[in-house]
Amino acid sequence: MSHALTPEHSTTGSHAQAGSWKEHQTLGALAGKIWLPALVTGVAGLVVAAGAAAFTGGLRQFLFAYLTAFMYVLSFTLGSMLFVLVQHLTRAGWGVVIRRMQELIASAVLPLSILFLPILVAVLMGNGEVYQWNNPAFVADHPLVQAKASYLNSGWFTVRAVAYFAIWIFITRFLLRNSLKQDQTPDPSITIKLEERSGPLIFLFALSCTFAAIDWMMSLAPEWYSTIFGVYYFAGSMVGSFALLNLLIILLQKPAGLLSPISVEHRHDTGKLMFGFTCFWAYIGFSQYMLIWYANIPEETLWFQARQNGGWEYVSLALIFGHFFIPALLLLRRQFKRSKSQLAFVSVWLLVMHYVDLYWLIYPQFAPSPVFGLVEIGALVGLVGLFVAALVKAAGQHSLLPLNDPRLDESLKFHNI
Repeated sequence: MSHALTPEHSTTGSHAQAGSWKEHQTLGALAGKIWLPALVTGVAGLVVAAGAAAFTGGLRQFLFAYLTAFMYVLSFTLGSMLFVLVQHLTRAGWGVVIRRMQELIASAVLPLSILFLPILVAVLMGNGEVYQWNNPAFVADHPLVQAKASYLNSGWFTVRAVAYFAIWIFITRFLLRNSLKQDQTPDPSITIKLEERSGPLIFLFALSCTFAAIDWMMSLAPEWYSTIFGVYYFAGSMVGSFALLNLLIILLQKPAGLLSPISVEHRHDTGKLMFGFTCFWAYIGFSQYMLIWYANIPEETLWFQARQNGGWEYVSLALIFGHFFIPALLLLRRQFKRSKSQLAFVSVWLLVMHYVDLYWLIYPQFAPSPVFGLVEIGALVGLVGLFVAALVKAAGQHSLLPLNDPRLDESLKFHNI
């Protein structure tokens, strides 16, 4: 762990080293080349999804596909948000050069709050096709859901959603705004403030992330409950955010010539973190399944029974091997964490499996057998396109690397033992 900073902490050495590359660390003209195509692709994807849904499963299928894709892109912002907070809380020096990328990814939560409106409007209009607790006829026939009515109702659902996004937007704006201020001055007091505030902000993040997962995914099966569900979504979010981070670093380094201070040593550590959270995801998933299987309580086991029949058992097996065994065995090798091409392959693999995981969590509530077609592809392409457009817009002309961070010198010299 790095030492504590003092207001007299000198940053002369790191500032001097930064001078040789800091002029070349913005997207510049590349932002314009990416933003508009990503925006057009995003809008087109959603139009295709809506059009295809009109001839297949209607509004219900579109909303399920949209929710799955939304939780997918949201997970990138949440995973990145927590990592930045942890970096500040632990006074970590090694990750300074990768931190700005995650600050920018996290800041995309603001436009995502607008993209949540289709789900929110559907709930407020009384649509009960996705969230059955919003259907009075369903609630009347299910005593367990009636007992949860004080929590699961459209008004309280909306209030909580607004609160979650308010917390996340506040956290990301606080982190990015102060990080950009640090770019303008070597004064370490800005970094000290970030370190001091990160602890309480992590507490707010943990509560909001957990309850958002409960509200937006677990309540799709309103009679079912799991106290570990929020942690499961968090674990998958960390895997997805590190996979995205690795892929973006490699893509920006090779063709665009950006992020040159991020070395193989930094990628090695992000690869280790991706490996660690892949194992953590598997541990949480197994813990949830094992405890429910062992207790054998009907209202708990029904959720897993739906995922062990009708073709969903193959998706379950794909997750066991594709989301855990295969990537974990590959990332055990030092070479896979240090080679750009091999790390990029594993990152893309895990990004695909992360979507499959969310599809497995959400879609059994839509159909007893797996359904994947133009609606799902269109929604995924649409939300990912809009997310990329938001990310590029957030990056703007900002430096992709922090320029005056007091621990920049430590990060530039970082080397794995």
